[in-house]
Amino acid sequence: MTFILYLINGVSLGGIYAIIALGYTMVYGIAKMLNFAHGDIIMVGAYVCFFAAASFGIPPVIGVLLAACVCAALGVIIEAFAYKPLRQAASLAVLITAIGVSYLLQNAALLLWKSNPRVFTSIVGTGAVRIWGLSITYVTITTILACIAIMICLTVFTGKTKMGKAMRACAEDKNAASLMGINVNVTISLTFAIGSALAAVAGALLCSAYPTLSPTTGSMPGIKAFTAAVFGGIGSVPGAMLGGVLLGIIEIFAKAYISTQLSDAIVFAVLIVVLLVKPAGLLGRQVHEKV
Repeated sequence: MTFILYLINGVSLGGIYAIIALGYTMVYGIAKMLNFAHGDIIMVGAYVCFFAAASFGIPPVIGVLLAACVCAALGVIIEAFAYKPLRQAASLAVLITAIGVSYLLQNAALLLWKSNPRVFTSIVGTGAVRIWGLSITYVTITTILACIAIMICLTVFTGKTKMGKAMRACAEDKNAASLMGINVNVTISLTFAIGSALAAVAGALLCSAYPTLSPTTGSMPGIKAFTAAVFGGIGSVPGAMLGGVLLGIIEIFAKAYISTQLSDAIVFAVLIVVLLVKPAGLLGRQVHEKV
């Protein structure tokens, strides 16, 4: 029974990583850039959700929706002012800019909300249900259900809607998509908006499971989610989901059966081994460039 409980908790933690990783993989798949400020957008979303409930008494569900809207707008603004001017620049320039935006958000949060950690109230309460002798928290159940729902919605959106098909076309070839009448700028902005909104949802779920909020809250989860995206195959939506879930399971089992201090090292070691065997990730594609 303990093994099953660890497995469920691993899937729950992996679901949070997967939701964050979707933002990384969507932006990379379409814009071919790594948005390292994504982890700090998680933090902004969690703060918006926190103050919506603590200062204004807004119900948790409305607070999460508000955080998603704020972070979606923030993602569009960051793309327009920081990344759009660098689309034709070298990848190193984009990378350095992304790191700069990350530090900007962290320091802005420090100025606004100070470094004192805040206690985050769970958006779904602190109760639990007993299933076959196992005590499973509301947060765990909500996270797993949210992860499944988001995956289904994204699959339908990218496969069935006009804008979703435009995203897939831009991921294949932005120049060809532009020639076919697709507005590439709008498509990329929408991608940043969706990824940032998902980061806000992940931030609320993360702080509900681990109820401490500070300006650096999103740093390590952001790095792990990026690891999950690479693990599953950067640019692949199903790969991000699979990589996130597997990463969460590995982390929880490493903490339970090996060492809590070594769990992060084990997670990154597994990533190295997987990439040595399959460099494109579990569900990634090898891209051959013509020279």
